[in-house]
Amino acid sequence: MTQIDRSIFKAYDIRGTYPDQFNAEVAYRIARAYAQALKPKLVVVGHDMRTSGPKIAEAVARGLMDQGSDVINIGLCSTTMYYYSVNALKGDAGVMVTASHNPEGYNGFKLTGPGAVPSIAYISSEDLYKLAEEGNFEEAAHQGVDRGEVSTLDGYVDAILETSRIKDFGNLKIVIDTANGMAGMILPKLFEGKNCTVYPLYWEIDGRFPNHEANPLKDETLDALKREVIKVGADLGIAYDGDADRVGFVDEKGETVPGDIITALIAREVLKEKPGARILYDLRSSWAVKEEIARAGGVPMMSKVGHGLIKQQMRQTGAYFGGELSSHYYFSNFFVTDNGDLAMLKVIQLLTDEREPFSKLARPIMRYFHSPEINSKVADVKSKIAEIKGRYSDGKTIELDGLTVEYDDWWFNLRASQTEPLIRLNVEARTPEMLNEKTKELLDVIRA
Repeated sequence: MTQIDRSIFKAYDIRGTYPDQFNAEVAYRIARAYAQALKPKLVVVGHDMRTSGPKIAEAVARGLMDQGSDVINIGLCSTTMYYYSVNALKGDAGVMVTASHNPEGYNGFKLTGPGAVPSIAYISSEDLYKLAEEGNFEEAAHQGVDRGEVSTLDGYVDAILETSRIKDFGNLKIVIDTANGMAGMILPKLFEGKNCTVYPLYWEIDGRFPNHEANPLKDETLDALKREVIKVGADLGIAYDGDADRVGFVDEKGETVPGDIITALIAREVLKEKPGARILYDLRSSWAVKEEIARAGGVPMMSKVGHGLIKQQMRQTGAYFGGELSSHYYFSNFFVTDNGDLAMLKVIQLLTDEREPFSKLARPIMRYFHSPEINSKVADVKSKIAEIKGRYSDGKTIELDGLTVEYDDWWFNLRASQTEPLIRLNVEARTPEMLNEKTKELLDVIRA
């Protein structure tokens, strides 16, 4: 058997280059290992627009059925559609073939159990790797059955619109860039007959991503969107990633609105539905997010980074909504999953309700000065974090995820990468001068 590259097993997902790291054989073995671990009767399988998707999905189905699980194939879908489908079709588990925002040449899995709960609730990435790598699978009591292909697109769109409670699209002018990703299949149905004008950018589904990388976190991927927003005089610009679970936003001036600020804005909207609800914000978010949640009557709760951990915390705390700096937005009333379509509808509803330009809603929340996430290679991550903890022991220390230290006028967070010898740094301050000073000070220590 081919040796499986351990590095493709990330903290919550599986992702590698195709076909050298991740191919049909590897997919078959991981799927079979997952079926052995969970012993699901029925598994829902879908794939995104990547050219290797159908071949990988076929290998997944074989692996699952050889381990005794029946399979329903939902075919081409977004990750958000897949989460819905696992619930709607009452799957005991699910396999989504996707590499999310990664460029062409990658593929992988997002694995879930019943209810679309992330796989780490059932088996760790390390244990799954060991099972797949060894390949000594138990003999199944019977061969699983292929239950055919089912389309869930219409049901998904209906469910999203119903959950959003949106009644009016406010005659807004909206530019949406799907980067040739899966949102291009969903949005024509979602906006059909709605009272708004939508300007589509790159809605043709194409896993080669011929126009630009499908990653709204990279500001250069938003260039075409920003130009079109200014050109047509749009109220809002929206950018999806490849599998459509993440979504970025641009205001009417063509300026990016960061993910944590969107968390605060959506929180304002969802708290109208559920006053006093708990709202999660990831620990890299601006101080302003916590302040805005509380101002809107919610209970702000800091969370770790990563969809697997956030979904777990939402279930444990009963949080109603959560948001990440990385533009993932989580909804407890939609199976406790992240959903770019629902986030988009909440922002549209906010603009319709408030009847103010997007910039006027967002800019007052951007009152502090925040660095980008800065990566640094270090020889020993743990000892470096311990060193910095000692140097900044006079601040308020939080060790929820890595090291966060807060002072009256600035704070920072240091987190270890899950897959590389990297430290990730985020810094925020009340003035740009303080931000520059403290960022340089920390990087000098980190990189010494």
